[in-house]
Amino acid sequence: MLDNLVDQYINYLLVEKGLSNNTIESYSSDLAVYLDFLKKKRIKKIAAADTTIILKHLTALKDAGLRAKSRARHLIALRGFYKFIVQEKMMEHNPTKIIDLPKEGLKLPDVLSVEDVKLLLNTPNTKKPIGIRDAAMLELLYGTGTRVSELVNLKLQNVNMEACFVRIFGKGSKERVVPMGLYAKEKIDRYIKESRPLLLKKNVSQHLFVSRLGKAMTRQSFWKLLKQYGQQTGIKKKITPHSLRHSFASHLLEGGADLRAVQVMLGHVDISTTQIYTHVARKHLVNMHKKYHPRG
Repeated sequence: MLDNLVDQYINYLLVEKGLSNNTIESYSSDLAVYLDFLKKKRIKKIAAADTTIILKHLTALKDAGLRAKSRARHLIALRGFYKFIVQEKMMEHNPTKIIDLPKEGLKLPDVLSVEDVKLLLNTPNTKKPIGIRDAAMLELLYGTGTRVSELVNLKLQNVNMEACFVRIFGKGSKERVVPMGLYAKEKIDRYIKESRPLLLKKNVSQHLFVSRLGKAMTRQSFWKLLKQYGQQTGIKKKITPHSLRHSFASHLLEGGADLRAVQVMLGHVDISTTQIYTHVARKHLVNMHKKYHPRG
């Protein structure tokens, strides 16, 4: 069944699209690899091969050593194939549409170790008002997995200190409620009581985090301070706000958290977007097995 679909698609490219032989050979090769993957997963119907399966396939290609440029080309071949499937009314939606195609190809997230995260979070000088603020921002970013834009736009009224959660307004103004943890609660509480009034001076702001001038923090200013703290730690990995968001998700999964719970906390509309983090969690399990199993 799947082989016949690919044959129909290749014939469509040859007859109706008039693509070159080199392009058709390239598409045929990529789709043959994809079919082998589906057969190994015992998937016999194309409708069962959704976005999650495609992400797993692309991850497997990366693990096999396929370069970013080749993986990007592979994804383009899959996009065309699924577009054809939708046109033929064998599927309602193209599952490749929500998979981004960066210039470098599909990238898996950079993840910091728990030790590196601890080192980073303890870097700000909390003897100074700015350091108290920065410590609270870093702790909240890692403790809730927020995007940097969500962090700097967080309002004071969105933080519930008693229940220990924050209300976050993400993409499309969609609201989600995320627990923030005791460490974040303690640091935010100290910031609100000791540091924020000093930074505000006589100004008034609805924003939780404010600058030296008493105005709302910007994405650019937070990126700059995070880069500085990263350099101070001596951590060799590139540290960005996304690094902490990725680490938040990966560390939760490594600890046994449910994928759907992580999806909700990250604010992902589709679980297939969250699925990419399971690769990191699997890698952790493999390393643990090698380390502790007598036959590892």
